[in-house]
Amino acid sequence: MQQLVAELEQAGIGEIRLREPLSRHTTWKIGGPADLLIIPTSDEELEAALRLCARHGVPWTVLGRGSNTLVSDKGVRGAVIKLGEGFDEVRFDGDRVSAGASYSFIKLSVMAGKEGLTGLEYAGGIPGSVGGAVYMNAGAHGSDISRILQSASVVWEDGKLEVLGNEEMKFSYRHSILQERRGIITRAVFKLEHGDRKEIAAAMATYKDRRRRTQPLQMACAGSVFRNPPNDHAARLIEAAGLKGLREGAAEVSQLHANFIVNHGGAKAEDVLALIRRVQQIIEQTYGISLVPEVLLMGER
Repeated sequence: MQQLVAELEQAGIGEIRLREPLSRHTTWKIGGPADLLIIPTSDEELEAALRLCARHGVPWTVLGRGSNTLVSDKGVRGAVIKLGEGFDEVRFDGDRVSAGASYSFIKLSVMAGKEGLTGLEYAGGIPGSVGGAVYMNAGAHGSDISRILQSASVVWEDGKLEVLGNEEMKFSYRHSILQERRGIITRAVFKLEHGDRKEIAAAMATYKDRRRRTQPLQMACAGSVFRNPPNDHAARLIEAAGLKGLREGAAEVSQLHANFIVNHGGAKAEDVLALIRRVQQIIEQTYGISLVPEVLLMGER
């Protein structure tokens, strides 16, 4: 690891931090230290970092804005890569918008609306980065990334950059090719449509008000915990089973939205995992339905 750090520093690769607590980088405010946190600021730095990790046999994982992710209390062995400032740009060109992977997905939806472009209204309630949204084919209100993405730039684990079209991304429900093949999204191009600014703003205001009333946005949480089963909603099942308010340590099934788990302060990853398992077990016993977690588990178990 010391030799890797020396070569990363020699190559001038962004920012490098040793034993960085990942609780500082997740919306749940949970997570032990990463052996090494690498924050590249350009495609070239990212490509070099991945090649050096491969050369030294150091495993790596990528972390976006920290939503939808549960990091182990023991932390992450190897390297964690978090895209830096060079990946947070946005550019509009007619009905197309290009955004860096570290750019806020919520902010992108707001910017698109101000440009009079429709198609991203649903994203106003999805926390996280553009890269994370593309990785998970994030969606809400009957739409998702697959409907608007034109292309995505990906750096594969061998350090090679490739631009993939929509079909090449192999989108399905909360799935993309990035769950099959290791790589890091660096930017995405979306094809939107011109619309009425007032209508777009009204739709986004409606979504925002609904989120404010139904989601625990003022508390440390990570977004929806479970995927919706076919023809149903995880939140409905959890609430119907009387599980709102169920606790494990400082982790609680939100009393506002049953598909959220909130951290009341000091919750551990093990608390959240235990709560997830309890909810799964009760829903399986009560309804015969297996709830699949939507959150990504990261780190040493």
